[in-house]
Amino acid sequence: MSERSERPGGCGGSSPHKRHGMSDDLTAEILRNALCVAAEEASIVVVRSAYSTFIVEGADAAAAILDVRGRLIAHSLSTALIQCASLRSALPYVLKAYPAETMRDGDVFVLNDVYQGGIHANDLLVFRPVFVEGAPAYFTGTLIHVADLSGLSAGGMASDATDIFLEGLQLPPIRIATADGLADDIVRVLAANSRTPDKLVGDVRALVAGVNVAARRLSEIVESHTPAGLARGIEDYLGHTERRMREGLAALPPGTHRGVYTLDDGNTVRVAVTADGEGGVLVDFEGTDEQVPLPINSGFSQTHGGVMYAMRCFVDPSLPMNEGCFAPVDVRMPRGTLVHCTPPYPGGGRFGTVAAAEEAIFAAFSGVAASGILQAFSISGVRRPWLHMSFDLGGTGAREDHDGADATGALFGGGRNIIPQVEPIEARLPVRVEEVSLIPGSGGEGRHRGGRGTRTVIRMLEEARVDTRGDRLMRPPPGSAGGAPGRAGGYYRERTDGTREPLGTKATRQPLAEGEALVVETSGGGGYGGVVEEAE
Repeated sequence: MSERSERPGGCGGSSPHKRHGMSDDLTAEILRNALCVAAEEASIVVVRSAYSTFIVEGADAAAAILDVRGRLIAHSLSTALIQCASLRSALPYVLKAYPAETMRDGDVFVLNDVYQGGIHANDLLVFRPVFVEGAPAYFTGTLIHVADLSGLSAGGMASDATDIFLEGLQLPPIRIATADGLADDIVRVLAANSRTPDKLVGDVRALVAGVNVAARRLSEIVESHTPAGLARGIEDYLGHTERRMREGLAALPPGTHRGVYTLDDGNTVRVAVTADGEGGVLVDFEGTDEQVPLPINSGFSQTHGGVMYAMRCFVDPSLPMNEGCFAPVDVRMPRGTLVHCTPPYPGGGRFGTVAAAEEAIFAAFSGVAASGILQAFSISGVRRPWLHMSFDLGGTGAREDHDGADATGALFGGGRNIIPQVEPIEARLPVRVEEVSLIPGSGGEGRHRGGRGTRTVIRMLEEARVDTRGDRLMRPPPGSAGGAPGRAGGYYRERTDGTREPLGTKATRQPLAEGEALVVETSGGGGYGGVVEEAE
């Protein structure tokens, strides 16, 4: 459960075994890499074309290739599992709204609806069909967190939202571009609903540019391999991945295994994982608490992504992430619960619930201690529009044979590699980053200690507002097998005289005067094994 695990295996791993010898093996490897490069190029285009600081400096952009059946074929290296799951889950809703036979070459579609496979209002999913022999056969997809798309708080961080409409503008699947270019009327509506319209429109253009580039590359692959050759190669590739996934899951102890995890507010995720001993797994969240009118619920695509992350921790980490990984895992998420919210309940703060689902699965199979998780925040201007959205990451829980990793971003998010560096933040925004450090002693004690959390101090150079969203701060990550819990993190306002005042774990639109600082401290991971046991 290292940081590396959060990024899916992508296009790594061995190529499918072929029946016809070296030549076919080489062809399969060339095809596999070509598909991944097409997705990777789309991701690079989005990052280099985007306007939002978090995207440009954090390189946080997802890109994928899917087929008309909605199956995930390939993705970029920067694509997290939760993003893979969202792109895969949302495409069928696009096809329901716009049947394939009605699409035209050059059409591009966008959505953000959490109830239709999306993540939350600020994450825009964009798809373009790729035509083969006159009909859509594949889709290219891109996804990023855009700068702002209305809602109670800048950047979609409204931790007091009681329904989905307070989290931001809701977009069902709509056509945002054709072969003639962007749909200007739709773009004007989006811009009118953003506090930073120029950045939003720039981000939208970047997303569309990404799917267009990937579509061209995929068309070239079709031409060089022939439609039948590409289809055959994809089936072999996905089938090989599925076989390897099943081989890994077959090692799980057969039977039904149960786990639970409780959030800071007392809501609980419960899971029963049934392994059939032959590589098939059923993950059932029956018994999980009902959804609540607060943004802690998760959309079904996000919970599914969390399940896939957890299950991949039990298989070969080099296994590529595609439809073959999803096939052996049946996920049941009761509608109207924390793990599958329904209208009009909000879903923007899903990461605490998704991480709880993952921890419950780990608890069902292993003695790994709980981890500190992503702690998000946004800072926005008062006198003029500017926005800084970011997060920092807690330490992972210790396990039977190893200390927890420090500040790695396990369980959710892309890890530290997508946190923007200090210099570009200070160059673009009226803030000064005074400290980013590990907190000594924050990992839970035990035979193996939990990973350490972090402290980040950001000084305001002009008046601002801050929104926070965190969990495992009131109930710090527990230890395992007698290990101590990790040190709880928190959010604080540091006055100009150095005194600190706690902000809420889900604070909204709190004032920060010029010269004051936001202090973000993340939770350490739980320890493993009792200290007394070590002395004996």
